[in-house]
Amino acid sequence: LAEGLPGLAGAAAPGDHLQVAWQLWLPGHQLGRGAAPWLDPYSFQPEVEARVNFAGWPFAPVFGPLKALFGTVVAWNLFVLLGYLGAGSLTFLWLRSVGLGVGASLAGGLVFALAPYRAVQGGAGHLLAWIAMLLPLSLWAWERRLYWLTAAALATIPLSGQVHLALGALPFVFAYALVRGGDRRWAGGALAAGLAAGVLVWAAAIRGSIGSSRSFAQVERYSAELADFVSRDPRHGLEAFVFIGWLVPLLALLGFVLHRRTGLGLVLGAGALLPMVLALGANLPGYEALWETVPGLDVTRVPGRLMVITCLALAGLAALGLEWVMQQRRGLVVLGAALVLVAVDLRAGVTAYRPTAADAGNRAYAALGHEEGGRLLEMPVYAPDRQEASVYLYYAMQAPRERPAGYSTVAPKKAARVLRELQPCAD
Repeated sequence: LAEGLPGLAGAAAPGDHLQVAWQLWLPGHQLGRGAAPWLDPYSFQPEVEARVNFAGWPFAPVFGPLKALFGTVVAWNLFVLLGYLGAGSLTFLWLRSVGLGVGASLAGGLVFALAPYRAVQGGAGHLLAWIAMLLPLSLWAWERRLYWLTAAALATIPLSGQVHLALGALPFVFAYALVRGGDRRWAGGALAAGLAAGVLVWAAAIRGSIGSSRSFAQVERYSAELADFVSRDPRHGLEAFVFIGWLVPLLALLGFVLHRRTGLGLVLGAGALLPMVLALGANLPGYEALWETVPGLDVTRVPGRLMVITCLALAGLAALGLEWVMQQRRGLVVLGAALVLVAVDLRAGVTAYRPTAADAGNRAYAALGHEEGGRLLEMPVYAPDRQEASVYLYYAMQAPRERPAGYSTVAPKKAARVLRELQPCAD
């Protein structure tokens, strides 16, 4: 279940889902051989030192046992489904802790779980779709005064490699904590923990990589347009897809109008609006100056990556609006109709997945065997930020070897230079 690219006949379809499967498999494999679970000792070798596999945290303990029990393909499909369950359940718990009823909280959980943007990111194989559930977890933990859990959830967002999301998630959760009461020292501590984690990831993985010197032309390529917010079709690529539904925004607007004088309403309103504005990227006057000025923003290239905050804020506001509607006309009929309409409204997320070639038992790699030793150069040689290189990561789970190749948008510059030199070998 993925939105894989067309590939060679009989081979696995390239896509970021293969990269994520590798990253989630690697910590368990490393533990099994008595090595540090946070390192990738195979990619871009022997050109660079073993790199930290940030994306293995925190879901490797979930994916690893699934793979051991069912194999890579079934494990991935189950992981996709668990992403929906986790996002919806944690949003439900958060809304219940705010004081909403079961019906409205269920609707809010459904909105976030089925949010088209989150679903499309999952179909594209972007870990962002799963890391997004840490947002409602952090809010629920704050409501329950589990301050340590809020801090851990916030720090985990950048530690998982989702530094761009952290740029929006940290101020959003911090503002939420301030308006919802509780220990403000812990709010500052959680913010500091997230910032420290972000700096660590930047220093260990981004600094000196091919992702440390982005051009604004990349931002222009992936910037959304106003029409994209109401269009079910990815008119110019999945990265610019920011559809928010048609019914959900109306329910959210009702919720905001009813709660616009409360701290909760204001924070959720800002959380819904600001990421949408920023998703316009190069189409927003002044964004280039902002991109060049805000620390960390200048290494990003997809302005819409903050949209999961919008998805959660819309879910919260829609639940507030539905709670009022149900109070006016009580009954399961209203709730049932609302759930059906919300599901239909957000059905665009279903198109994010399709049956995707997996080639789970490739005979060539099976012949190499799982015994480690030696190095492997696969043909053709791809630049490290080309999705076609993800196929080699996937097959590396069958035959782990050191290899000069790899797939990462933050690959070390030295490794990228070596791969460029090797590319003529494919001819």
